[in-house]
Amino acid sequence: MEELSEDPYLPYDGGGDTIPLQEMPIKGSNYAMSNGGGVVSSSTHLLDLLEEPIPGVGTYDDFHTIDWVREKCKDRERHRKINSKKKESAWEFTKSLYDAWSGWLVVTLTGLASGALAGVIDIAADWMNDIKEGVCLTAMWFNHEQCCWGSNETTFAERDKCPQWKTWAELILGQAEGPGSYIMNYFMYTYWALSFAFTAVCLVKVFAPYACGSGIPEIKTILSGFIIRGYLGKWTLMIKTITLVLAVASGLSLGKEGPLVHVACCCGNIFSYLFPKYSKNEAKKREVLSAASAAGVSVAFGAPIGGVLFSLEEVSYYFPLKTLWRSFFAALVAAFVLRSINPFGNSRLVLFYVEYHTPWYLFELFPFILLGVFGGLWGAFFIRANIAWCRRRKSTRFGKYPVLEVMTVAAVTAVVAFPNPYTRQNTSELIKELFTDCGPLESSQLCQYRSRMNGTSAYTDAAGNTATTPGVYSAMWQLGLALVFKVVMTIFTFGLKVPSGLFIPSMAIGAIAGRIVGIVMEQLAYYHHDWFLFKEWCEVGADCITPGLYAMVGAAACLGGVTRMTVSLVVIVFELTGGLEYIVPLMAAVMTSKWVGDAFGREGIYEAHIRLNGYPFLDAKEEFTHTTLARDVMRPRRSDPPLAVLTQDDLTLAELQAIITQTSYNGFPVIVSKESQRLVGFALRRDITIAIENARRKQEGILLNSRVYFTQHAPTLPADSPRPLKLRSILDMSPFTVTDHTPMEIVVDIFRKLGLRQCLVTHNGRLLGIVTKKDILRHMAQMADQDPDTIMFN
Repeated sequence: MEELSEDPYLPYDGGGDTIPLQEMPIKGSNYAMSNGGGVVSSSTHLLDLLEEPIPGVGTYDDFHTIDWVREKCKDRERHRKINSKKKESAWEFTKSLYDAWSGWLVVTLTGLASGALAGVIDIAADWMNDIKEGVCLTAMWFNHEQCCWGSNETTFAERDKCPQWKTWAELILGQAEGPGSYIMNYFMYTYWALSFAFTAVCLVKVFAPYACGSGIPEIKTILSGFIIRGYLGKWTLMIKTITLVLAVASGLSLGKEGPLVHVACCCGNIFSYLFPKYSKNEAKKREVLSAASAAGVSVAFGAPIGGVLFSLEEVSYYFPLKTLWRSFFAALVAAFVLRSINPFGNSRLVLFYVEYHTPWYLFELFPFILLGVFGGLWGAFFIRANIAWCRRRKSTRFGKYPVLEVMTVAAVTAVVAFPNPYTRQNTSELIKELFTDCGPLESSQLCQYRSRMNGTSAYTDAAGNTATTPGVYSAMWQLGLALVFKVVMTIFTFGLKVPSGLFIPSMAIGAIAGRIVGIVMEQLAYYHHDWFLFKEWCEVGADCITPGLYAMVGAAACLGGVTRMTVSLVVIVFELTGGLEYIVPLMAAVMTSKWVGDAFGREGIYEAHIRLNGYPFLDAKEEFTHTTLARDVMRPRRSDPPLAVLTQDDLTLAELQAIITQTSYNGFPVIVSKESQRLVGFALRRDITIAIENARRKQEGILLNSRVYFTQHAPTLPADSPRPLKLRSILDMSPFTVTDHTPMEIVVDIFRKLGLRQCLVTHNGRLLGIVTKKDILRHMAQMADQDPDTIMFN
């Protein structure tokens, strides 16, 4: 494929302005009909193809859409062949068993690799995150918590300052307190943050440009049938794993959960090449990738069932029952491996696993729904602001300097984050602190106003009432500032040229807002326990509000507002907390956030980035409500030149090559004759080119004036004619056709449900035109008052 642009990031960014889906460079990576056809006719039983298979026929170029129908036909043919041979010998029977079990084997390997890599990423990110603040003298490879495990100090505050752990100020200046040590710690924190960010962005830029971003928009597009070569390759996997650790440790407002899905899909793609059943069939390979994405979410959140539902609800385009079982198994294996590694030392799969012991009360549904409204508003605001910034990055010179942009964002993040303890710490630890209920063992500032130890009040006012202290007021201020900081920085961070997930920052924003609401509700219930709201449920002196629960509901609401996930999100958060009784508050908040977000726009953040990058993705959730017909969308239009077609038996090789050279279409309808315009089939440009090259190499006597025919029998030729070239084996004898009066909503439905690349339009059996996926996307953009020329790879 010839160089289309100098910018190595362009495929991710939408490819600049020279990678169209319809018109492409002439040299072979041609892209004319983003959906050129090639469904193998089962009625012809692939006879010619099986007699003498042509190497390369049936494969796809980069940035092309696969033909789902053709791939399914190929798989059925392969399956029939194996079944017919398995009784011939013990070896053939063993081969059939291997073929049947290869699906389970590939998802097992994917689950094992995903779990192992997630464990390594968790451990390394934790260690590197603590390196910014200090180092363990007894064992360099221990993080802060592990370093102080052997400490004999009696309180949590003192154990955090155990003698084995030294801050950078203690090591360099020899003093732990004072302005000098604060400035030194501040400097070292910023230095390490910038070092990690610089290393990450340089590795991505030099070795694997596809390793940046979340990866979920691209995986959704790939699962819908699009091909992006190298996106799920071994280099991308290796660089994404290393740079994900560096990006998380740099303190940028991003998470590792989205990129873990990309990492798992890379594992699935690499292992699928070990099995011919998957390596030679793009549709079957996508079943493995669906299972891999479930394994990715399983290890990201310790939620195997949530992972399966995430794959079904959010990323998969085609999800048969067999894939559901395999996704479940892959998620189970991945979670088991991660549990065996135990990266956090707490026998849990995630850092912020919590358990609540107090029930929720009916009057609390009102603040839960308010949190849902906040989540929906935040989601709508974030999507618009982030897409506007990403569009600006693409259209200005700023986007040409990814290293400078990452360094700027990392510097601002580190400088602003250090003074506030809630922004300085790892985002996962912040979420853990916000989720955790106040108990006698908690040393958090958020819990200074009360203690349940021995039933006595830790802080009492003159009347003996448990009340807030200056500690919780300052904590509320710091949380408010942290909320503003996270909101602003997340907008500028998502889309940088480093691996960046959105789950954790969104959950942190929701958890901060939820915890603030929870503390306000708790204080109201304490000081005004005689209000009608609280009188029925709250006894005087008893705890009836759990602020941590509000943080959890807020986290789910904000993540739902950004991604528009519903069922899978509720299950993920439920698996995180292990509390069945909190499903109703979660459902109420998540549903409210989706409704509020949908009021401002139906797209989630991933669909918005797919549209921004111009990927050919037909969203199944989007309804087509217009009353146009197939003839309104098909090409050629009245002002266009006539449709480029091939006749079935009166073309010479020179004429065929001229058509291929002079046009840039991705496939050609084959007709009986120019006069009758009766349709015979459809031939892909790539297949024609490969077949001609193969014939010239293997057959003698193929000349420029050789007759090319697509019929079963050769036409009658003069005696002195050169040897004719038969191309029937590459002809799709059963292309999908619709009449010119077919409503476009039916055409769109056919494209979505069958994964078509193109559909031919006929009138009384005569060929009129063609509708491709690109034509449909352009038409939908036009109907939505958008510029149709800017939606594809803009």
